Amino acid sequence: MKKKTVVIALSGGVDSSVSALLLKNAGYNLIALFMRNWHDNSLTINNECPWITDSNDALQISNHLNIPFQIVDLSKEYKNRIIDYMISEYKRGVTPNPDVLCNKEIKFDVFLNYAMQLNADFIATGHYCVKENKNGLYYLKQGKDRLKDQSYFLCQITQKQLSKILFPIGHLTKKEVRQIAIQNNLITANKKDSQGLCFVGKIKLPVFLQNKITSKKGDIIEIDEKSKIYQKKLILGDEYKYTPIDGKKIGTHNGAHNYTIGQRKGLSIGGKKAPLFVLLIDIKDNVVYVGMGDNHPGLFRKNLKIDAKKTNWLIDNPQVKSHSSDNYMVRIRHRQPLQKAKLKIEEKYLYIIFQKKQRAIAKGQFAAWYKKDVLIGSGPIV
Repeated sequence: MKKKTVVIALSGGVDSSVSALLLKNAGYNLIALFMRNWHDNSLTINNECPWITDSNDALQISNHLNIPFQIVDLSKEYKNRIIDYMISEYKRGVTPNPDVLCNKEIKFDVFLNYAMQLNADFIATGHYCVKENKNGLYYLKQGKDRLKDQSYFLCQITQKQLSKILFPIGHLTKKEVRQIAIQNNLITANKKDSQGLCFVGKIKLPVFLQNKITSKKGDIIEIDEKSKIYQKKLILGDEYKYTPIDGKKIGTHNGAHNYTIGQRKGLSIGGKKAPLFVLLIDIKDNVVYVGMGDNHPGLFRKNLKIDAKKTNWLIDNPQVKSHSSDNYMVRIRHRQPLQKAKLKIEEKYLYIIFQKKQRAIAKGQFAAWYKKDVLIGSGPIV
């Protein structure tokens, strides 16, 4: 029987290194590709995941495993699909999630198509999640290591994409992955995990945004926790809305787009009894609303809404119809423990109603819903 060909996305980290090792040992015909998505090193934080070091590590791993290696430049596609998306979202006053879009648009679209041109049967990544095939339907499940589980970052992929992906380390914990790397003398065994933008590394985001979006001074308005606003009942899916007369000016900022709901650092205002947190940003009037204390009522909401047309159902459920509802486990950010909630589906919006109030629900982020440990669907919060 002819060996199956797998193209592994080799990032130069320990996770993809061990993934390559396991696939090699399993008898696959393996090809390693390193994605270069970024060229502007002036905005990259020094010594934090520089692409040259990572590509050299990936090359050494390939040589160690005796598998072919090449670098593929996807920077044009990355700019068009991820960077431009980030800028447009920040300009709109919402908080984007480039890692979710990177998986959907770059890794499992552009990269996947490139791999298929090499006559690959599958691509593989070092994500901590598990794929199962039952009766021709593919299920994406949380990884064994719940602290490292990355299924949330894959919440926007499709059945077609999932059918072509392998996750060699999803059944392992991070500790087990490092042990395998040490036992097999992989140079990445003790390498720190990279942080920051997908396959780019740590970026000075404020500097990046200042280069792309014109800064403009505006007011910082503090909303008192006992404000009458919080006595009003919110319409389903809505967030609290404020005007400058609802609070008092306590400082200025250099652009509302630099902030996101729940943010604590970067306000540069002292002399308060407790820390200040961003409650809302008003891009139109360039105002940042804040509240004092991490239990401020303006930080919490019990529900959110998603444009029904922008939902992505990885497991398409024919029972899901307009004006229906069902119980799911939901998360609104990576590594957040799954929360009990009800999904209410109407013609224009999908509403998520949580059993407990959730902190810092931010527009632009993705809500992902699960049945037990199986990812069912997702969508961007509006």
